Amino acid sequence: MKKAGKFYVTTPIYYVNDVPHLGHVYTTVAADVLARYHRLEGREVFFLTGTDEHGQKADQAAARLSVPVEEHVEAHSAVFKNLWKDMGISNDDFIRTTDKRHKKVVRQALQTLYDKGEIYSDVYEGWYCVPDERFWTEKDLKGCGSGSSFGDGYGFGEANGAGFGDGSGLGYKEICCPDCGRPVQRIKEKNYFFKMGKYRDWLIDHIKNHDGFILPVSRRNEVLGFLEKKLEDLCISRPKTRMSWGIELPFDSGYVTYVWFDALLNYVSAPGLYAQDSRFDKWWPADLHLIGKDILTTHSVYWITMLKALELPIPKRIFAHGWWTIDGKKMSKSLGNVVNPSKIAEAVGLDQFRYFLMREVPFGLDGNFSINSLINRINVDLANNLGNLISRTLTMIKKYRGSVVPRKITGGTNVENIKTAAMNACERYSSHMGNAALSKALDEMIMLCDELNRFIVKSRPWTLAGKKGEEEKLDDILYGSAETLRVIGRMMVPFMPNSAQSLFKQLGLRAGYDGGTLEWGCVEGGHEIAPEGALFPRIDEKKADEVKDSITRPRGREPEKKSLEQKISIDDFKKVKIVTATIISAQPVPKSKKLLKLQVDIGYEKRQVVAGIAERCSPEELMGRRVLVVTNLKPVKIMGVESNGMLLAASDKGKLILAGTSEDAEPGLRIT
Repeated sequence: MKKAGKFYVTTPIYYVNDVPHLGHVYTTVAADVLARYHRLEGREVFFLTGTDEHGQKADQAAARLSVPVEEHVEAHSAVFKNLWKDMGISNDDFIRTTDKRHKKVVRQALQTLYDKGEIYSDVYEGWYCVPDERFWTEKDLKGCGSGSSFGDGYGFGEANGAGFGDGSGLGYKEICCPDCGRPVQRIKEKNYFFKMGKYRDWLIDHIKNHDGFILPVSRRNEVLGFLEKKLEDLCISRPKTRMSWGIELPFDSGYVTYVWFDALLNYVSAPGLYAQDSRFDKWWPADLHLIGKDILTTHSVYWITMLKALELPIPKRIFAHGWWTIDGKKMSKSLGNVVNPSKIAEAVGLDQFRYFLMREVPFGLDGNFSINSLINRINVDLANNLGNLISRTLTMIKKYRGSVVPRKITGGTNVENIKTAAMNACERYSSHMGNAALSKALDEMIMLCDELNRFIVKSRPWTLAGKKGEEEKLDDILYGSAETLRVIGRMMVPFMPNSAQSLFKQLGLRAGYDGGTLEWGCVEGGHEIAPEGALFPRIDEKKADEVKDSITRPRGREPEKKSLEQKISIDDFKKVKIVTATIISAQPVPKSKKLLKLQVDIGYEKRQVVAGIAERCSPEELMGRRVLVVTNLKPVKIMGVESNGMLLAASDKGKLILAGTSEDAEPGLRIT
């Protein structure tokens, strides 16, 4: 029976400082599976994902590329949108923190808290982590050694836009961030603070009195352990003199909002807080927030206390899943073991990839990705078990009943065992799905395949074919087999929607059939089947080698960023004006470790160009260098300094390569 009600599920909004990776896909596919399941159950579903686009990391990344930050975040946000289409993600909304609707909510929430006395200003001196954009107290900090390569929250040891922890062997001796391990900076400045500490006791009581609020239980205990010590107030601003890319505070135009305070409000801005009261009341509170375990504290402490201060209801559940490793090792660019999710899906099939992600690891625990495990899971579960079962059943119906599914027999006793097994499996499957135990739900599906295989072997329909007096018994067995396949297909829908549709089509069910319900007897019979061959082709040894070659990269090669690449015509290229130039002066940009302000002679005039190369070469090394400069870009301000052009350069394993010309080339020559 279809169920009424609503289900609101979210993923984190992903930061636009890099291309999507396996961790992003894992979270989003899990959310998609749950959204599809609840839709099938008859509930109204709101499935939200999006991108987090403000903050210092995005600003710095754009500066290094010498592009406007708006252009940088737009391009990276589009990559996530396109990937979710490729992954079959059925999100109902995609929010960006640069959306006007979101900015309005953030500013109103800030003003509300300020008016209530929940926000105050103070001068703060302490340690600041640029990658995490977070302040730390002395007691939280630790030292780090040389050549360290630290994770970005999904087990990726890569620099995330701040230029730290790139595994290059550089000797870091600074004090390091306890979360990401990268060096922190000493900062003294005035800022605004949210009175988070006052809600510590309330939050502890709420967690202890609501067992299912934070899952798995290990994460719940982790948060309670964090709350054993004093809960500090939260710095929720950044001065524009240090970082201007953010949402301006409504009560002080000299500051922008801390990126975490901004980002966490997406969950209420998307359903319509302060804008569409009836819509917001319909969807809020959220039923489930899916996150990676690295952002557990921000969501279960920062976020929840913010909601409490705003007098908004608390979400029903936060589920923090684990990380993925590659062949038992942390994913890292420097190790060359980062995999491209799009390539995997293309190589083995999208539904097969989704199935592996959801089945391989109990949801909530850490998991290990290996190509051998992926191929083995596809061959054993999908090709050998489910695929062969489908072929076997359809072959019997074709051979013994001329491709027509027998009609359901009321009161038939020959299928009671498989009927009981199927309904018991459905009950357990539904319970697991309700608790986000996704791998256990798939266990039920595969075990039902085993039950149907045993039923067919025990019933021996091939011995009944052509025997007088056994027609009804054979019809009962064939109907029971087809109906059990329909139930299995219904279980498949949230995980493998395309393959489920193919199964229904082969069973002769109408186009667009959603699988019916998890009850017995939805198929009446009397219709023709339409076999189409193997639903899940086996990956043989030769194909396995092709798969491995297509989704692995040699050590040290940068991940392919095809999704960012847009083909242009020769006419488009002709619009770009690249000229020879000579660097005549170079100076550091104040308050920036990465930027240099260059004066270049382009023959017919002098130009000022800002380039993010200060960490790769000194101003003295650049004097007199012959370089190539794009001169017809719109002027932009980077860290408050105007840049009127772009220096062409490349990076090879940390080494800067400036695009240039021979010493004899005069400034101002156009490259054609």
